[in-house]
Formats: sequence, C-alpha cells, structure tokens
Amino acid sequence: MIEKESLKKLRDRYQRLKASVAALGLVQIGTVTQRMDRRPDASGRVRERGPYYQWTFKAAAKTRTVNLTREQARLWSQAIGNQRKLEKTIAEMRSVSLRILEETTTGVPRRGSKRGKKV
Repeated sequence: MIEKESLKKLRDRYQRLKASVAALGLVQIGTVTQRMDRRPDASGRVRERGPYYQWTFKAAAKTRTVNLTREQARLWSQAIGNQRKLEKTIAEMRSVSLRILEETTTGVPRRGSKRGKKV
C-alpha cells in the first residue's frame, strides 16, 4: 500500500486529467492533407493549382475522402489534434485509475505454494 499523501496526489492527477478532457472541444478522427494539382495548360506549360484540402478517415472498414475548404481544413485539423490529445489523456487516466484501484482495494488472498509440501 502507498501512503495517503501519494494516493491524494494520484486522485488529484486524475481530476486534472478529467478537467483537461472536458476542456478539449470538438474531436474527430482522420487526417487532413493539402494537395497541389499540376496540369499542363493549352500551351503545354505545367501550371500548379490549389491548394486543395482533403480529409481522409475510415468508416465501416472503408477509407473515405472528403474535399474541404481552407477554413474547414483548419477546423478539422484542430479537431483531429484534440482527438489525439484525448486518446493520450484517456491512456494516462487508465494508468492512474489502475494504480488507485490497486491501492484502495483488497484482492483475493494468495494461496501458499504447494512446493515442498508432503501430502
């Protein structure tokens, strides 16, 4: 068992993690990419067009791609960043929760070893 002060620190850490989840904002999965299109014009010179923004994500075991405006790309990128922070925070919450649960509950007593015992 750890000291009460350490247990309090773990619980405080969990509360801070919980508050950070509440403050995240919108979340979304996927990736936003910026693409430039190169095509020859009527004179044969290659011209660059764009930028074009695309959001790619998985849905029902299929990869989907959606074209976005510049403003949408900015907002989707922010939401995707929030999703990554959320996943990292949840993993840390699980770790802290496990430590708290292990320290505040009593498990099944272990049986003694049967090695060396004569029956």
